[in-house]
Amino acid sequence: MSTNSETHYAERIGWLRAAVLGANDGIISTASLVVGVAAAHAARGNVLIAGVAGLVAGTMSMAAGEYVSVSSQADTEKADLAREMRELEEDHEFELKELASIYVDRGLEPQLAKQVAAQLMAHDALAAHARDELGLNEIHTARPIQAALASAVTFAVGATLPLIITLLSPERLIVPVVAGGSLVCLALLGTLAARAGGADIAVGATRVTLWGALAMVATAGVGALFGTAV
Repeated sequence: MSTNSETHYAERIGWLRAAVLGANDGIISTASLVVGVAAAHAARGNVLIAGVAGLVAGTMSMAAGEYVSVSSQADTEKADLAREMRELEEDHEFELKELASIYVDRGLEPQLAKQVAAQLMAHDALAAHARDELGLNEIHTARPIQAALASAVTFAVGATLPLIITLLSPERLIVPVVAGGSLVCLALLGTLAARAGGADIAVGATRVTLWGALAMVATAGVGALFGTAV
């Protein structure tokens, strides 16, 4: 039984990436959609309908996209493991030398590297090659369903925030209130994500807020242009 109880930030990469991506897209895409439609002088009801439609479509799109993307990664990992298993069965000695050479490149003496490789392969040859030759381990293993659910749920939560702000703000102030409120939400999201991942908080909050602002400026410009034309 392992006595290593340390928790590392890398263990959060799988779900954290999907969750942050989902929430970030939910806020930015829905807020941008709302701002764009409102800038075209649409009534609050029409703005909300567009926003809800964006929430539903975005949630399904995020789930499908993450599932397909991560499933492709999982298929690649399985193919690599199957090939490695065949190679171990066909030429065990060559695989031992290959693993030992990896440890030599990392700084071990050749004799020690060979001993380490032999012991690890005696314990679990496939796991040793998967980890040290292919770079695969439990932390980074692709989990399609987990990624899809995390993205879908967090997108829906993120997309709900601009809609709530739209519902509560005065109709003539939808654009500035939704934009401002959504940027605050993005800054908080960037801060939380940075803290969870052990990254710099200021950098995390700034970059997500900046891209959100650019997206809303672009859609507001499009909405205003079409609203004037119509």
